[in-house]
Amino acid sequence: MIAAIPAFVVMAAAATHEEKAGGLPQLNPADFSPQLVWLAVTFVVLYLILAYVALPRIGEVIEERRDRVQRDLDAAERYKAQTDAALAAYEQALSEARQKASTMAKDMREKLAAETEKERSAVESELSAKLTEAETRIAATKTKALASVDEIATDTASAVVSKLLGEEVSPAEVRKVLQPAAE
Repeated sequence: MIAAIPAFVVMAAAATHEEKAGGLPQLNPADFSPQLVWLAVTFVVLYLILAYVALPRIGEVIEERRDRVQRDLDAAERYKAQTDAALAAYEQALSEARQKASTMAKDMREKLAAETEKERSAVESELSAKLTEAETRIAATKTKALASVDEIATDTASAVVSKLLGEEVSPAEVRKVLQPAAE
């Protein structure tokens, strides 16, 4: 129906144009009033079409786009909050893991230090026992050696005197002479 109106206007203008043969009809002052009427009618029809059909649809599209953008912004904000919460949880878990690792390392160091101290004590006591045993053996060997020294000294002195003097000296006499020198 709307397309029929401009076609009708064109046909009417062509019919009047055939009747008048002089110049452009737009510039003919007698044709100004019907042109203004049709201009007003066309303007009103276009205004009504735009106001009640096109502009509401455009408004709906703009409103829908605004809503979609707002939903996207809300979703982005929600995701940002979730990301921040996840990051905070990650940092907390990382901190707890570090603290736990530090505690485990400290416990392990203390355990190893205690074991080392225990082993060191065992080795020291073993060494102390061996040292005591060695000192006892050394003392026994020393005592034995010192006891043998008297006999060796007596035998040696007796052999020296026999070689030098050519006489046999008894071990008892040599001991008697060596005892005051040992004191």
